Parts: sequence; structure tokens; C-alpha cells
Amino acid sequence: MMHYFADVLLPLSLGKPFTYGLSAEDYKFLKPGFRVAVSFGKSKVYTAVVVKLHTNPPQRYTPKFIELILEETPSISEKQLQFWDWLSQYYLSKLGDILRAALPTTLLLESETLVVKKEISPEEKNQLKDEEFLIYEALEIKALSISEIIDILSKKSVLGLLQDMFSRGVVDLHQKLHEKYIPKKVRSVRLSPSLLKNQSLEGIFDSLKNAPKQKQLLVGIFDQNPKGDQWKRVRDLQKKSTVGPATLRALISKGVLEEEFFQEDRKLYDHEILNQSFKRSDAQQKALDEVKESFEDKSVVLLEGVTGSGKTEIYIELIRNTLKKGQQLLYLLPEISLTPQIVQRLQNRFGTAVTVYHSKFSVHERTEVWNNILNDDPKARIIVGTRSSLFLPFQNLGLLIVDEEHELSYKQFDPSPRYHARDSAVVLAGIQNAKVLLGSATPSVETSFNCKSGKYGRVKLTERYGAVELPEISTIDLKTAFKKKQIKGGFTEELITAMEQTLAMEKQIILFHNKRGYAPVLECLDCGHMPQCHQCDVTLTYHQYTDQLKCHYCGFQIAVPQNCHACGMTNLSTKGMGTQQIQEQVSSFFPNTKVARMDWDTTRGKWAFDKLIHSFAAQDVKILVGTQMVVKGLDFENVHLVGVLNADHLLNFPDFRAHERTYQMLRQVAGRAGRKKLRGKVMIQTYQPNHPIIKQVIEGNYEQMFSTQLDDRKEYHYPPFSRMIRILVSHSDLETVKKSSEWITNVLQQAKAGEVLGPVFPTIARLKNRYRMHILVKIGTEQSRDRVKSIISRTLERFESIALFKSCRVNLDIDPY
Repeated sequence: MMHYFADVLLPLSLGKPFTYGLSAEDYKFLKPGFRVAVSFGKSKVYTAVVVKLHTNPPQRYTPKFIELILEETPSISEKQLQFWDWLSQYYLSKLGDILRAALPTTLLLESETLVVKKEISPEEKNQLKDEEFLIYEALEIKALSISEIIDILSKKSVLGLLQDMFSRGVVDLHQKLHEKYIPKKVRSVRLSPSLLKNQSLEGIFDSLKNAPKQKQLLVGIFDQNPKGDQWKRVRDLQKKSTVGPATLRALISKGVLEEEFFQEDRKLYDHEILNQSFKRSDAQQKALDEVKESFEDKSVVLLEGVTGSGKTEIYIELIRNTLKKGQQLLYLLPEISLTPQIVQRLQNRFGTAVTVYHSKFSVHERTEVWNNILNDDPKARIIVGTRSSLFLPFQNLGLLIVDEEHELSYKQFDPSPRYHARDSAVVLAGIQNAKVLLGSATPSVETSFNCKSGKYGRVKLTERYGAVELPEISTIDLKTAFKKKQIKGGFTEELITAMEQTLAMEKQIILFHNKRGYAPVLECLDCGHMPQCHQCDVTLTYHQYTDQLKCHYCGFQIAVPQNCHACGMTNLSTKGMGTQQIQEQVSSFFPNTKVARMDWDTTRGKWAFDKLIHSFAAQDVKILVGTQMVVKGLDFENVHLVGVLNADHLLNFPDFRAHERTYQMLRQVAGRAGRKKLRGKVMIQTYQPNHPIIKQVIEGNYEQMFSTQLDDRKEYHYPPFSRMIRILVSHSDLETVKKSSEWITNVLQQAKAGEVLGPVFPTIARLKNRYRMHILVKIGTEQSRDRVKSIISRTLERFESIALFKSCRVNLDIDPY
């Protein structure tokens, strides 16, 4: 007799699929990509995804059978599964982690244990203990979940008690699957057709002559609908009249109106098509033609255009060509903050063909976007999203645009999979047979190297749209300003004067400082003690508005102490500056000017970015203070002055990419100034005005920066002349971390797995009560990456089998940023 099996992926941190049995009928119906419910472990039921169908039974265990097929057609395409497989192999991620990251949680049904009473004799009932009797009595009414029983008993753990009741046959335990996705339903009404058959309109209105509000509501039904037989949304009717829900209920109960609930997609953004004509400059047209020409023999092309050169207009023309072919398009952005401006521009051209996908939207909204893309709906031909958009179920992808391709935000750090969206987009495009356009004013060294070696095409756009001049960039020497006492707070007198002149011209200002909070440190002036996080090796940051000290790594927070924790004295003072303090200082300098702040603290809400950006674009806010969020691709035409409060925080960061990132960040923030007509100004406060990178920023000399960085990286064996893998070992015990990381290092060195450096403590040695050590593996171009990855995988398998190291946590980061 033939037996049938399916290999399925579970949304758990597991490295391989598991095999389940199938009936012959299910074997014929299923194919890779279907979601199914399976039992895993003792009693849990999970949503799994079928990846392979076959007739080979597993050798080491007896397979369970699939419990339920959850859909009529697959939610995941075979190309998606192929992409996930590449992610797993390249980034050494577990397939279960990728599944969990890829699917909206609404598509991963969750299992909940339900407790059901069993019939027992009166004698057995009398023998129940007080807590058992309370549970049994509650179960007389309905089956209860474990969380409901916890609430009834006011106990944290009831599993032991329930297990005892289950073993004695008092209760039974069941699994219940919950579908999380809740479609949006819109309540609508219309004039009852059955009433119209028996009564004239005149008669209906006469019957309501003593009910003026009901009559008023009924009139709204006939707006743009003479017969009153079309469905009208209740919320639209209530907007046009002052009548309340009671009036509506009365008309429905009388049979004058009938109601229905219709399913509708949630509207994420709503901009109408504007019939505006946009004329491309000669430089833009030339760049567009060169991009199209490059795509004939290259799959990936870099569009390197200075800030304000009009790269987006070139994107729009390529989008239009893609839509004409009936294909889908993915427009990747590094930050959610860029989404509102880009979406508005695209919807002004393409209307409802534009949809958005990122983490600030609810799971229901993300599920609707997923389904629309899966069904190749015309509402989802242009997808604007952040890095997680790569996991969407594209049916006919023609083009991927990766805007600001150099941005660090494209790298996923935690949790696994720790992928880079730009590099993954190139692979996804290969699987989908699509083209990739990378856009940046300051490309990453790796991308420029790929262009130089001929792997990618390259097109340059060297002038701003409308012949607008690039901003004038100057430096202010903080050391000299301190000596001459020309500083107020974090501002030199020179920068304050420039701000006064800019406001007098009725222009706007952006101030960049990459530290949020009020002050990085609270210090006791008597003994020098600084409050630290109890769980991490960092000082707590002072937040003035909540009057708290917070850890920016684990979330730990305490009220600001009145006395020093070490010596008990009250002489406490803040040191350093964060964006909150800068906002406060600016408001004191210019009390009649509206100042806003853009950082992680002010943009947590779903529409917080949109409101802040709209307010600044409408010129309600004159001065915007922000962290790196203000650097990235925002387009404000009235900004004249950009001030960088301290460039040294960027230059002195302990990372081999620090100088490259400083150049990129300062050139990008400079690009926010003077985007229309009047030439903008950029003022950089620094203790190192003669630093080579600062000079390259002023000159806009990207080629010199690229050449210098390339020479340094070649000498010290950094990317792109080597590939790197970072192994992070963590444990709550310091000695265990040291022993375990040394064991891994020794094994890798003996196996000759590339150049193995470490183990060393990172900048923050303890995070969330776990000590951490890093091991860095460098793989030269002459070595096999696959061989080194295989050695690392085998080493970690051996490591996990050692009893002493079992409680250690090991994370792998391929191509760390």
C-alpha cells in the first residue's frame, strides 16, 4: 500500500522541515505553499507551510497526520519558498524563523488549550478541593481557556492543578484554532425593496411626517440616487446629517430601511490623481535613457544622483513602463518616515494602484495587502514598503527600486533572519526575473565596487533639478568657540546668528543631532557616580518630559533620583545633550517660533511620522530637530539652513565603516537644504574641522572618499575584499561566556575556517542581563564561503551537544553592518 507524506515548515526556531502523513486525496489536492494545521509536541497545534510532497517515510520517527488544510489555494508561491531557502542558506538562518518573519501573524493560526468538564458522580464532585470545585463549577457554563482559569483563581500557574484534574478524569483538554484576521465590515443601508412594492415614496414620507429626524435621514438615501435602491454607507449618511444611531435603528425596525455589512479593504493612504504635467530636465532624460540602456545587459543598475537631482521622477517613469507591461513593482525605502511623501507623489500619479506595507500598520491591514498582492489585484501593482516587503507573495514582479541603497536601516539586526534587504532584493529579482534599480547620492562602498568591477551598471546624475546650486557647506571649530566663550548650550554664536537670519527670511531650519533623550548622563558632582542600567552595561539616559532615566537598549527605567545612589548627596547634574535638550534650547532662543522634534520617542504612533512631516511641509513648524531620521531622503522646499550640532559623534564611532557613514550622513543631511531656487547653507560644528572626511564632505568629493576607503579595506582585509561572519555568544554567567566563546574560537582556528579574530567583549559587554562576546571570522576572496559556513554550522552543532554550553545563546550575523 502506498503511503503519502508532506514536509512542512513550522513557525518555530527549527532548522529543517518535519514530515507528516497524508491521505491519498489530500496528497492529490495539496502542493507547496499551502497552509496546514499540524500537531507538534504534546498538544500544541501550529500553522505550517507545505514545502514538499513525497512517498518516503521518515527514518527516525513515526509521522503524525496533518490535522487540517486551511485554505483552498496556496498563500505562498514556490518562488517565495525558493527565496526563503536562499535566505536560510546564505544567512545561516533557521527556516522557521524566516517563516515567522515573512507571514503576517493573521496567517499563522494560533493554538489555545481549552478545558472542558467531564461528567463525574456526585461522590467524586464532593471530593473536589476548593479550587478544583471552583473550576468545575465555572466549566458548567462553558469551556474555558487556561488564561480564563488563571483569572478565576487569581493564580499565576494552574497547569499542575489542571494536569491533576485531567489525570483523574475530571476535565478534558482540547486544542482550538483561532483565525486572527478580522475583515473590515462597512455597515450600509438602502430603502427596503419590499416596502417600495407595496407603498409609494410619497406614502413613505407621509408616514414619517411626525418624525423629522427619520425623514431627514431618509432624504440622505436619495442623494445622487433617485430611486433610493443603492447601498449607502451609514458613516457617510451620519456625516451629512446630525441624526444619531437611534434614528437609524428606528427606520430599520419599521422596515423602511434594510441594512447589510460589506467587506472592504482598509484605506492606508488616500491621495487623488493630479493631472499635472512634469517636465524632465535634459539631465534627467539623459539619465533615464542610460538606465533603460543599462538594463538591456545588466540586471542591477545604480542611479547615482546628487541630492535634489530628481531621481524620483526617473523612478516614476520606470514605474509607468512597468505598469504598462502589467507587472508588479516594489519600491523599497529604508525608513517608515519616508513613506508619506513618496506615497503621496506616487498616488498623485498612479492613484489606487499604490499600496503600502510596513510594521506601523495593523496586522489586518498587512493581511489585506498580502492578499491583494497574492491575487495580483490592480490595487496592489505598486508596493511601497520597508525591508519586510521582500517577503510579499509577488505574482509578476518586474522591477525593484531600492531607494537610498546605502542606508544602514536595510540591515535586519534582531531577531533572525539577519538579512540585508538590498542584497536580498538582488537575489529576489533574479528568482523573479526582474530588474533592480539602486538609488543613492552617496552609494555604499560595496555597491560602488560592484559597479567598478562591471557587475552592476552605473548611471550618474550630477546636477540638481532646475539648475539649483548645491548648498554651501562650512565648518565651525568648537574648540575655538569654547576658548572664546562663544557657545550657548550646544550652539555656537555663529550658528545662532545664521538661524536668526534664516527665520528673518521666513525660511525653515533642520538641526541634526544623533542622540535622543534630554541628556546621555546624570552625574553626581560630589562623587562622580552615574546611574547605570541594572541589566546592561550602559548609563541611563535622562528624559525630561517623563522625568525618568531610561535604558535605550532594554527599556529599563526609573524615576529621576533626588539623591545620589552612591554617596547620598543631592548635587546631581546632567552631562551631554540629547534632542530633547536641543529642542528646549532652541525654544528659549526663539520663543515665538514653533519647534518640533523627530526621533524615536516622538514617532511611535501609527501616523506620528505623517503628522510631523505634514506639519513641517505646511510650514507650521519652522525648526525641526532630529536624529538620523531627518537625514533620509525627505524633500522640503522651504528649508534653507541645516545645522549639524556635533559631527565628532559620527567620526569617532568604533567601526570600520565609521568614516564612510559619516560622509554619507553629512552629505545626506546637507542635501535637505536649498532644494528650490535659493542656495542653501549647511553649518557643521566639530572639534576636527581639518579631518579628511569633513573636507571631502565640504567638497562633495565622493570619489576621493571611495578611493581612500577602498585602499584601507584592502590593506586590513575588510569588505569588499573579504566576507565577514560575526558570532555572538551570550549567557547570564560571565565565566561561561568566556569558556564557550574560547571553545568556538579554538575549534574554528584548528579547522582553518578563515581568519578568526577574538573572542572580545563588544562595546556593551552586558545587555539584558546577559554577558556577550564576539568572534569575527573573515573569509578572503580566495577561500570558499560555503566551506567556511559549513565548518561554522558543524562546530555549533557540536557546541550545542556539550552540557556546559547548552544554556548559551549563539547568534550568527553574516555580512554584519
